[in-house]
Amino acid sequence: MARTFIEDIAQKLRIIPNLDREHAQGNQQSLRKFPSPDEWHNFTELDANAWPLRLERNYSLVPTTCFNCESACGLLAYVDKDSGQVSKFEGNPHHPGSRGRNCAKGPATINQIQDTERIMHPLRRTGKRGEGGWERISWDEALDEIAEKIRASLKRGGVDKVVYHVGRPGHEGYANRVLKAWGVDGHNSHTNICSAGARTGYALWHQHDRPSPDHTNAKVILLTSSHLETGHYFNPHAQRILEGMMDGAKLIVIDPRLSNTAAMADHWLPTWPGSEPALFLAWAKMILERGLFDREFMETQVNWEMWMNAVHPDEPCEFERFIELLVEEYTEYTPEFAAAECRIPVEQVIEAGEVVASAGSQLCTHVWRSAAIGNLGGWQVSRTLHFLNVLTGSVGTVGGTSPNSWSKFKPSLFDVPPDPGGWNELHFPPEYTLSHFEMSHILPHLVKDGRGTMDVYFTRVFNPVWTYPDGFSWIEMLENEEAVGCHIALTPTWNETAFFADYVLPMGHASERHDVNSYATSSGKWVAFRQPVLREYARREGREVEFTHEVNPGEVWEEDEFWIELSWRIDDGTMGIREHFMSPYREGEKISVDEYYQYLFERVPGLPEAAAAEDTDALGYMRRHGAFLIEEATYEKHKEEGWPTPSGKQEFYSETMIEFGYPEHSIPHYRQKSHVHPDNLSGDDEYCLLPNFRLPQHIHSRSANAKWLVEIAHRNPIWIHPKDARKLGVAEGDLLKIETEIGWFVDKVWVTEGIKPGVVGCSHHIGRWRRSQDRGNRFLTNEVAIEDMGEGKMRMRTISGVEPWKSDDPDTNRIWWRDGGVHQNITHAVQPDPISGAHCWLQKVRLSRPAEGEEYGDIEVDRTKSFEYYKRWNEWAKERETHPRGERRPLWMKRPLAPRREHFFMPGYGPDASDSHEAESQDSEEVE
Repeated sequence: MARTFIEDIAQKLRIIPNLDREHAQGNQQSLRKFPSPDEWHNFTELDANAWPLRLERNYSLVPTTCFNCESACGLLAYVDKDSGQVSKFEGNPHHPGSRGRNCAKGPATINQIQDTERIMHPLRRTGKRGEGGWERISWDEALDEIAEKIRASLKRGGVDKVVYHVGRPGHEGYANRVLKAWGVDGHNSHTNICSAGARTGYALWHQHDRPSPDHTNAKVILLTSSHLETGHYFNPHAQRILEGMMDGAKLIVIDPRLSNTAAMADHWLPTWPGSEPALFLAWAKMILERGLFDREFMETQVNWEMWMNAVHPDEPCEFERFIELLVEEYTEYTPEFAAAECRIPVEQVIEAGEVVASAGSQLCTHVWRSAAIGNLGGWQVSRTLHFLNVLTGSVGTVGGTSPNSWSKFKPSLFDVPPDPGGWNELHFPPEYTLSHFEMSHILPHLVKDGRGTMDVYFTRVFNPVWTYPDGFSWIEMLENEEAVGCHIALTPTWNETAFFADYVLPMGHASERHDVNSYATSSGKWVAFRQPVLREYARREGREVEFTHEVNPGEVWEEDEFWIELSWRIDDGTMGIREHFMSPYREGEKISVDEYYQYLFERVPGLPEAAAAEDTDALGYMRRHGAFLIEEATYEKHKEEGWPTPSGKQEFYSETMIEFGYPEHSIPHYRQKSHVHPDNLSGDDEYCLLPNFRLPQHIHSRSANAKWLVEIAHRNPIWIHPKDARKLGVAEGDLLKIETEIGWFVDKVWVTEGIKPGVVGCSHHIGRWRRSQDRGNRFLTNEVAIEDMGEGKMRMRTISGVEPWKSDDPDTNRIWWRDGGVHQNITHAVQPDPISGAHCWLQKVRLSRPAEGEEYGDIEVDRTKSFEYYKRWNEWAKERETHPRGERRPLWMKRPLAPRREHFFMPGYGPDASDSHEAESQDSEEVE
């Protein structure tokens, strides 16, 4: 209550709060972090935006999972019962991976579903591809027209002409089952610009091609790159890394860039990119020489006898002698050698090595992208890193590093069609025998090289024109109707690739679709349910819904129902496709999406029992809670399962590498130096460009319509060390011309000691664009003009930066930033590693001041040069192409969608009946 005349005037003028207002009585319940699940369909809270009014909002809380990165953290969607719309997203405390916590990307899902520029209805191209002409059509029209094209292709007999090219899958095996039902070897992924390097190194050891680090219980956490804030499984890993550090774990970060993670580390080692194997082998040598290796694990779980028999047949095949010879094998990897290669002080090598050597079975290591995807021979990074785990016996231990497969639930599907009857050489060319996985980054180059064409090409949550290197070559392929007969973009929002599609079909964001998720974010095993929130809300309210697009905004649909309906229409009654889409509960009838997940969840270990305890079924439990913990911990599973390798052990010695033409890589070594090694740079103006680090607010191209995230980060300057800035004569904010092997771009300079001298950095995420005829993502896109200059040369110039506009969202008129960054990826040459197949992201560049007329954001690329450069790298693989027994690739290594076994052999060869190592399919979500 106002006590004085001054207070009374001040509260009337709203200088101070209304002192006479009714005071809140206070919450009568105990303090809690989240509402109880019993209240999730009828939860009331005060509207914070209405303060000082005490306005109550009544919500139905529906669990789902985030889709703004690969972690699939739990979300609770707050559905306002008055409006029937989602008001906000918070964390789901019942999700075992994220445990109720989210990074900035999770709550920003609300921006994406409320984006005024999102695609709301199916669209069909008018005019030529890329001209920007679109007309609205119905879902029936889209399904019938696309089904007709696929049917015609299948009846012509091609098993490689219908392609599903996915960026972030978000599901477990769903689309691969569809492709198998169609009989096509048509799965393509983005793995070879993402994780193929790391996968190869891990797979050589034990087939499992991804790590699952137990950060919480570690003694030493060894990260190659910035995994705390921007690495794989960001939020779940960040939580557990912090827990480990709070419990005394030492954090070592290896990264030429001072990331937020490196700034928090006990040891930051800014190694020269690609030199990491030299460092890891120096530490391995320290462990061996000091006798700190785990004898029991090494002797019983490693195929050391094979190495002894093959390389040292005259020596006694005894473990003690093996260790002595191993020390001799790695004699060259001294701390001094590692320091020289890494360009860091030798004292730092030794100091951090002491910490690693003392970790024992609690050495927790991780690499995913970073150096493993950046460098020629980058697969050696994960192979030598895992060697440290093998030596210390920290494989599958508490506080160690397990294979991710142990922590990953793989669903049982209601129907498993036969494997495809063919091999797609556009995805797996014969010269890339060890690639992990499809050679997607050179798809336009293979098409241009006359290797094949596509009748129907789906891009799904995938934007290669912007994300991939050499984007102008992608545009060239997509504009060519002989190369790509029909291009269908399945996307929640506009992107640079959708501009060149024939159909753009709106697929839902995280809260608008079904998926099942399970990832190795901790030492346990869990499964989570991404469900369309408004559909579940309608069910709770007693409304019947046949298709998800009936309740989503506009006519936004989801892939699950789309694939069922499309598959049904492809089959004219003679193709046998419909039989794979029959309900397991209603004989002779088409399966529904609810039945698909009912069948799947009924077979999750322990879930039916947990559901029965709550008087519901398995699907009802997942609708209610959104996630289920299958196993608390998954340690030491090799004691039950063994190792799925030819030797049945951890393969220190790889006969596969020898058989497939790379004998120098039979054991972990540093025999391949990076293409950006200092020896490969010449002149004072040549540098290594580090273009593959992430910003913690963004995830590839899918966050461009999330206004909160864009406001935080919307530009990508060139990081440059003060020493290099002085040498080049540039200062903060100056323009710098960065020349790659095939072109150049102009960007602004950011001078910082947070980057290694000789290395310059530029974030992967920014530089989105649209032309005058294009639409969408105006929070982050510059308007550009693209000019064909002839003879293969292309020029892109920025016409205008980010600008405010009027819409139903008042925030679009409040945009204060103007800089949308620079599209650097389009100037990068493709650099396919001949072994892993991975695109080697790091670029050898020349730095200079821009010439007169070259402005900020200008880009130029020579497509003729880019094709010639591709041919040079491709030749390295062809020179070593080897097919033992006629095998296209090792039978024991994984493939996302494996065709029938006979197709794993080159023409003229057949399967060897005595070979017990069957080709193995790997579900599509593994291809992250």
